[in-house]
Amino acid sequence: MTTPIVVAVLIAALLHASWNAIAHSITDRLLGFALIGAGGMLATLPFLFVVGLPPVEAWPILLGSLLTHLLYLGLLMLSYRTGDFGQVYPLARGTAPWVVALIGVVFLGETLPPREFIGVLVISAGLMVLVFAGGMPKRHHVPALAAAFATGLAIACYTVVDAYGVRLTQNPLGYITWVMMLQGPVFLLVAIATRRRRLVAQLRPIWKVGLAGGAVSAGAYGLVLWAQLSGAVAGIAALRESSIVFAALIGLVFFRERFGPVRILASAVVVAGVLLLAL
Repeated sequence: MTTPIVVAVLIAALLHASWNAIAHSITDRLLGFALIGAGGMLATLPFLFVVGLPPVEAWPILLGSLLTHLLYLGLLMLSYRTGDFGQVYPLARGTAPWVVALIGVVFLGETLPPREFIGVLVISAGLMVLVFAGGMPKRHHVPALAAAFATGLAIACYTVVDAYGVRLTQNPLGYITWVMMLQGPVFLLVAIATRRRRLVAQLRPIWKVGLAGGAVSAGAYGLVLWAQLSGAVAGIAALRESSIVFAALIGLVFFRERFGPVRILASAVVVAGVLLLAL
């Protein structure tokens, strides 16, 4: 976890929070995911003529990446439909880092120094605190929280798959380009099939915002993939989830959203975890 890696991942976290803020106004989740996928695909399309085809041994990894990313997006949509964003999203993102740490040890042969392991746990704990920002969950919240936990497991899976893939190819630009090429059209095709003649009218007021969000998203994940070449996938995954704190700050500054004592506490815990990883 060298200084350039920490800085790159924190920039990626800020970009991740920014594209989420850009897409904040898109209440139609299917169209939002369709436009973000298309925006990522268009942003990386020029690089397709530079990177060429991935090596044969990378294709199964890219397929695994596609499947795990789609599983993540499907579970995220389910979480949004059954629960509140302020509860389900922090639980999903807070679950991922410690699961990545466990998977990384088992499947990637990684070892975490005690300080970095504690940093991962501290960041996860800080994000989990945000689940309680709106009060204690009730019994009727259980299905949404279960879906959010499953979303966190899916995040961990695609994180480890992509870490393995980018190390196999040693080409983060080529890898992110092909991830976007494979993933980008899926939800757009679903939207075309289900909305049909209504699609153009529904896209007209939101297409610029959605495509811009997709381009920023591709840039953010490209930085994460570059950082994963160094190893330390668990620490990188944890640092990336500090995007939730950036999102809360963006909400405070630009949307006049209330920060509140729970968010202040959670942000302080996350910052402490980031310092443990960075120092």
